[in-house]
Amino acid sequence: MRRPSYKELDKKVREARRAVREGRVFILEQEPVAADAIELGYVVETELLEILREILDETSPGHYAGTRPPQRSYERQIEGLELFPFTVASARFAP
Repeated sequence: MRRPSYKELDKKVREARRAVREGRVFILEQEPVAADAIELGYVVETELLEILREILDETSPGHYAGTRPPQRSYERQIEGLELFPFTVASARFAP
């Protein structure tokens, strides 16, 4: 079986939506996220979950941009966990 399947990716997107709804979000690399937010004119603490919600609403399994099978993380906090990257051209950031 070729991983990740459409079903597995759909489940990952649903789980991400649920995590954002419940406020279970942790940013590993906070400095680059904060710098990007400032550059875009957003306040990280108050707008991050709203922005994530919007982007995840636009995300589908077809937006998966990772390898098959998924790579594993080497970051200390999540070492060994599988990575599921998605690429979405969000209307929120359109010029």
